[in-house]
Amino acid sequence: MAIKQSKQEKKVVYDQKLCKLLDLYSQVLVVAADNVGSNQLQNIRKGLRGDSIVLMGKNTMMKRSIRLHSEKTGNKNYLNLIPLLVGNVGLIFTKGDLKEVSEEVAKYKVGAPARVGLVAPIDVIVPPGNTGLDPSQTSFFQVLNIPTKINKGTVEIITPVELIKKGEKVGSSEAALLAKLGIRPFSYGALLAKLGIRPFSYG
Repeated sequence: MAIKQSKQEKKVVYDQKLCKLLDLYSQVLVVAADNVGSNQLQNIRKGLRGDSIVLMGKNTMMKRSIRLHSEKTGNKNYLNLIPLLVGNVGLIFTKGDLKEVSEEVAKYKVGAPARVGLVAPIDVIVPPGNTGLDPSQTSFFQVLNIPTKINKGTVEIITPVELIKKGEKVGSSEAALLAKLGIRPFSYGALLAKLGIRPFSYG
């Protein structure tokens, strides 16, 4: 049976891990990981295998480790990362080309449903066409002022409708309708908060 580590022991292990990565890698990228699932992160890790390592953790622990590394080594370059460690973020340590790493991270976006209360990152347009829903579902469309007609026993949307505007919160009716239509209007992936830093120069 594995011995459970105390909080202090976990901090020490994390400090050692992050400090070692700061010693080994000359480039670091900060990535924002809001609404990014564990499977996406796993796929990003797999995609970057070779010359890059993804490290997640609590901001307070990352900041603490970076400060400790700076005190031990006298290298203050990495202190520039601390103001960027806000929200749900992670670090990518790489020896590869920053542009290629950025492009690889950008590949792993997944569709996401419109959840109630979520602020829409984009405009959501419901396209015209047959919905496959039976006529008993027309009340959903009426509540949202979406023009429809019954065609061959199913509800058909007549014209495109802007259901949610960017910056608006998703309501329960909008979320329910999009779920019924099988529309996952948003896509989320890890976003680079900074292109990276080069604390060492070679020449």
